[in-house]
Amino acid sequence: MARIGAGFRAIRQMTSRFSEGWLMIRIPKPHLSRRAFALTTLAGAGFLAMPRPLHAVGRARNVTALAFDGDALLVACETLLRSDDGGTSWASESASDAGDILALATHPDRPGRVITGLARGGVAVSDDGGRNWERGRGGLPDEAVTAIAVAAAQPDMVYAAVRGDGLWQSEDAGRFWTFTMDRPWLADAERDPTALASVDLDTGMGGIWIYAGTEAGLTRVPDCFCRWQDVRPGNAMDALVSGDAPPPEAPLPAGEPIHALASAPSAPETLYAALPSGIWASRNAGVVWSRVADGSASAVAAHPTSPRHIVAVLDGGLTQSRDGGATWSALAVI
Repeated sequence: MARIGAGFRAIRQMTSRFSEGWLMIRIPKPHLSRRAFALTTLAGAGFLAMPRPLHAVGRARNVTALAFDGDALLVACETLLRSDDGGTSWASESASDAGDILALATHPDRPGRVITGLARGGVAVSDDGGRNWERGRGGLPDEAVTAIAVAAAQPDMVYAAVRGDGLWQSEDAGRFWTFTMDRPWLADAERDPTALASVDLDTGMGGIWIYAGTEAGLTRVPDCFCRWQDVRPGNAMDALVSGDAPPPEAPLPAGEPIHALASAPSAPETLYAALPSGIWASRNAGVVWSRVADGSASAVAAHPTSPRHIVAVLDGGLTQSRDGGATWSALAVI
């Protein structure tokens, strides 16, 4: 009888707690991980006050771009998410002030400065890591900015690809713009750049190449903006003088769109590309490529001082490698 009485008392206590709302939690959706369920439960009970974990983003949020701001990781989706602790926790910045983001660009010499290309046209610039924004259209056509890059050796020089138009340049960190270059001609048609990367190499005019990924493959132009060229061994002048360039030894897969490009500032010859066939890496400025991750890749970013530390969106999940793509680990389920 004593056990039965204790059982009744326990039931009454549980009923009382339910009525007081102590355990009124939302049942998790099946796709949530155990960690995400635990965080959701504790937060609902008032036990946690922290930035939202990326698990809460859900697969419905389409990640359009990744970038590093120093050690911080930036993820552009419906808003701008920022993690300052390696992906453990995330804060949502006020990217709604900037509009829908298609592209992100940062520079290691300008910590806190984030430049975005916008789907509704123009760019937005933040100098405090994404908390406040200034719109910069200054001469740009009223079309989507599909790709953006900061010049490797000049952190106030920015390049933007405008859909249906061409390549534009700003010398004041994205506030005013001038037209620089027509769109590249690949596979018998002009192609909009879907990704841009500025790479500081001795083989470029003045040491700078602008690499562009398109729906039809990879191309590049030296900073003289004289002509889009195939990626090949040798320097820019050799390519201009010799005319037709020999094919690279191991190019990216023919006919695949390039969704994103990332250069490693501390190792300029190291490039990464996100393609439908996976993440690809080059250690010689894009002449030879090898696949370092299988799956459908939509975004990639390289750490500014650790060239083998990369983050990518692969098969809809956020993942990272700290050894140049030899091994990968999930940061979160998105």
